[in-house]
Amino acid sequence: MTDVNTTDLAAIDRHIEEHLEQYLADLRLLCRLPSVAAQSRSIDETAEATRGLLEKYGVAATIMPTARFPVVYGEASGTANETVLCYNHYDVQPAEPLELWDSEPFDAIVRDGSIFGRGVGDDKGHIICRLAAIDALCAVTGGLPCGIKFLIEGEEEIGSGSLDPFIAEHKDMLQADGCLWEFGGVDYDGRPQIFAGMRGDLYVELRVRTANRDAHSGLGGSQFPNAAWRLTWALATLKNQNERILIPGWYDDVRDASPRDMELLEALPSEEDRLQRTYGLKNFLLDATGTELKRRALFEPTCTISGLSSGYQGPGSKTILPAEAMAKVDFRLVPNQSAEQLLGKLKQHLADQGFDDIDVIQHGGYDAARVDPDAPFVQLVADTGWDVYDRPVALHPTSGGSGPMDSFVRHLGMPIANVGIGYPDSGAHAPNEHVRIDDFIRGIKQTARVFLRMGESGTR
Repeated sequence: MTDVNTTDLAAIDRHIEEHLEQYLADLRLLCRLPSVAAQSRSIDETAEATRGLLEKYGVAATIMPTARFPVVYGEASGTANETVLCYNHYDVQPAEPLELWDSEPFDAIVRDGSIFGRGVGDDKGHIICRLAAIDALCAVTGGLPCGIKFLIEGEEEIGSGSLDPFIAEHKDMLQADGCLWEFGGVDYDGRPQIFAGMRGDLYVELRVRTANRDAHSGLGGSQFPNAAWRLTWALATLKNQNERILIPGWYDDVRDASPRDMELLEALPSEEDRLQRTYGLKNFLLDATGTELKRRALFEPTCTISGLSSGYQGPGSKTILPAEAMAKVDFRLVPNQSAEQLLGKLKQHLADQGFDDIDVIQHGGYDAARVDPDAPFVQLVADTGWDVYDRPVALHPTSGGSGPMDSFVRHLGMPIANVGIGYPDSGAHAPNEHVRIDDFIRGIKQTARVFLRMGESGTR
């Protein structure tokens, strides 16, 4: 492979644009497999299709078992010693409610300059984005400038329960000089974004049963315990109206935002007006604005009721006293908090408050992770954003979302950055999930540049 110059970059970009239909066809192929992890649908078929796509683009790939859903591992050698690990996932969120989609969620339809379908952005589009970058580099330069590895799991949308032990067992195989994370894209102003970390998450289901069946409310209202009230009273002990979590010891290990974190927050553009318009908000919690709002969005632990169910919820009335109630509760965690320890504190708190009859079922748990925002690999990725988007990268000290990044930081110790194809209104996890075709193209171009830069100079 020869050294890459400006002419080569133009040829790489041209190849990407000329082969767009091929890349979209491969994305549609992958998205037509309804690999919903929560429903255990099409997992093996999608893992095999993913392996096949890696092989199609010259990446030697294999399917490796885990305690639950398999991992697809791929590897391709390059001219330089430096290696990039690409982390992705082939599982997707459920498509329901189906009636809110404008087209079939697993058809991956192209219309109005976008491609619509479950998983096009989260995360199958990012898999194809990276394979397309490999295709363009090999076609124009005759090979890859750096080594590239893929770790593509099938449980990200249900908590990545098998991933941590898999990484711990295969640390040598997964070693690299930097990791491209599974998401990314642009902000409201079209600036590429990098997130130097992720919040953690503890997701639980609270269930209580007070009788073996529902009762007539005229009979039971004055005599029987009401499961809905029981759960409501328990939930009310978790957080007060000032957004303070009331579980003892919840804030003991919280690490505050550093001066460098605050510097990065100050530099980020304000999205308050756009967020208020998009979601129809009159104000934000605690009337926070400016840098304080940005700080709260990333560095405050949260307690969110994500779902509630009890009793009759159909049309009209039905006078019953419910025997069972359920709540889904999502706790976002910040650096130094331990999901495992906090689960114990939650259970102890409920017992101490007299709610030891409430079952606590854990559905997921990640610890928060942080990456040095000034690491050479992070800055390399930021520089490639300038080249493609002709504007500075928005560098966030961490993400408000959660994922298994802590496993990579703890076991592999590598810097992590992201290049992506999304934008704020792409509808990930929602009906009509989509990716704008122009963003898809730019994401491929930037990914190709990351691989090129790694081959030219590395990060050391």
